[in-house]
Amino acid sequence: MILMEMFGKKMIISKNNENSAQITAEILKKGGIAILPTDTVYGFSAIVNHSTDKKIREIKGRAENKPFIQLIAEPKDIFDYTDDFIPPEILAKWPGALTIIIHNKKSFDDSQTTAFRCPKDSWLRNIIKLCNFPIFSTSVNKSGCPILETPQLILETFETNVDLIVDDGEKKGALPSTLIKLENGKVQVLRQGEVII
Repeated sequence: MILMEMFGKKMIISKNNENSAQITAEILKKGGIAILPTDTVYGFSAIVNHSTDKKIREIKGRAENKPFIQLIAEPKDIFDYTDDFIPPEILAKWPGALTIIIHNKKSFDDSQTTAFRCPKDSWLRNIIKLCNFPIFSTSVNKSGCPILETPQLILETFETNVDLIVDDGEKKGALPSTLIKLENGKVQVLRQGEVII
């Protein structure tokens, strides 16, 4: 049985539902915005494109110059987007709560950088595979406000702003991902999170 409640055209569904990954992927592929549990905190997610980027920024009230993390399904997928050398000991920490800022391939724009993460949650990676494209992930909060850690607070705050909320219980005290930047083969730690570098 699908454990789902309808809020107008909005849905909340349990992550434990056997169809939750498929339902989530279908909503994302239609351009929807979802709040999903990750291996760190709850995050706003959508398939990566300019339109969904704009929608999430409007919901969060976030400045246009602060890019979102992009989630990929497999560690090897990073090389679809960069020619950077990634030290094997760093890549070995994926899947996991590690975000790597890389230089984009020349075929994209090598003057720009993008932050990627391959999450350790297999449910989330399955959604990315079903979408066949990276998805955004950014913490569930209004810009400058604390991250929301419970489904109840998330629902109360953002019910009317998103197309789907996936409930995975409380995530109180969860650490964010460790954030690193690669520059000329060297690793710079910008934020120390769950993964120790």
